[in-house]
Amino acid sequence: MQGISVTSGTSTTVYRAEKAISPADGSVSWVVIDDSTYELHREASAYLDSLRARHLSWNTERVYAGRSALYLTSCAAHGVDWSRPTLGQLARFMRRLVQEPLPSRRRDGGGQQRFRSEETANAVMTTVCELLRFGARYGWVPAEVAAQLTQQKYLAYLPPGYNAGEDGQFRTVRARELKFVVVNDGIDWLTFEEVEQLLAVTDHARDRFLVALLWCTALRIGEALGLRREDMHLLSNSRSLGCRVEGPHVHVRRRLNENGALAKSREPRSVPVTEELVALYTEYVYEREQVAEAVNGDMVFVNLFRGVLGRGMTYSTAKDLFDRLARKAELTARPHMLRHGAATAWIRAGQPRDVVQKLLGHLSSSSMVPYIHASEADKRAAVENVAARHGGVA
Repeated sequence: MQGISVTSGTSTTVYRAEKAISPADGSVSWVVIDDSTYELHREASAYLDSLRARHLSWNTERVYAGRSALYLTSCAAHGVDWSRPTLGQLARFMRRLVQEPLPSRRRDGGGQQRFRSEETANAVMTTVCELLRFGARYGWVPAEVAAQLTQQKYLAYLPPGYNAGEDGQFRTVRARELKFVVVNDGIDWLTFEEVEQLLAVTDHARDRFLVALLWCTALRIGEALGLRREDMHLLSNSRSLGCRVEGPHVHVRRRLNENGALAKSREPRSVPVTEELVALYTEYVYEREQVAEAVNGDMVFVNLFRGVLGRGMTYSTAKDLFDRLARKAELTARPHMLRHGAATAWIRAGQPRDVVQKLLGHLSSSSMVPYIHASEADKRAAVENVAARHGGVA
């Protein structure tokens, strides 16, 4: 449950992102409500419904619901019609995002003040712009409001993999008008040695298997949490299961799951796994069978120690697990960092880019660019190798 409150004068207006559970099939979705009347914000909730229609993940929907509630609450508190903001009003909202302190995590309200980063503010503004453009398509937001959100921009320098067209006709694009200029420090990733540190501090077979699986296969966390037992083809020959893929492997399929996990790629794929990972899975199955509620469940990763036992692990449960492991290992560690680390290790080992692209489940080769990480050792080796060829003079 997420709520954002802003006080203006003597009144407080709050919109809140809430989970909605279908009485028909128990499926979970997100809506935005007025916290005082519990009425749905019709337009924001329709926008969230459109995310489900695009098959975005439950976790993405949750985040966008919170950002939408934040924007609507701020508009109500500062006397702004959410559907008709001026560019100046949006700019002031964006500045408040980084200037106003976040609520304290401590019950007594103490502790050091925390603030949103400019990068986070940009992410919030992305959602706000999407909400307004969605509203413009249905006549809730004037077309001129949506038009002011972007401006024409000529791409003097093309992003990697971008096709500008034979005559450069695609160099002129629509770019967002409001955003902070943020220096990209690169995407964090984990080395093999750091993954070993994580594995060393795990207390349970399930957690060891999850960390090792993410490193071995480079699955996204949503893909891992969405695995079902039928996806685990861990025999040397799976023809008895109706599968012609040789060797132990896992199948990644996009499907709706009760825990909200969703594979990002629409194309199913199989990913080979090692014998060591198969052994870790065997240890996990033995641990799982000691919990009666988890014995017959179809999901691979389930709650064994807290929460509703036997139910599929959620994104928040996995995040809490990695936060605990990171603190114990004294590392910064998030699930996606293992994906980047695995892809980097494959590329450094000389694997063809198209093979790595298939393993990652990317449709476009340009999607590979963020996964190419150069360490300080890599850069030094490049300089020294060239210098050695020229007698020590680069």
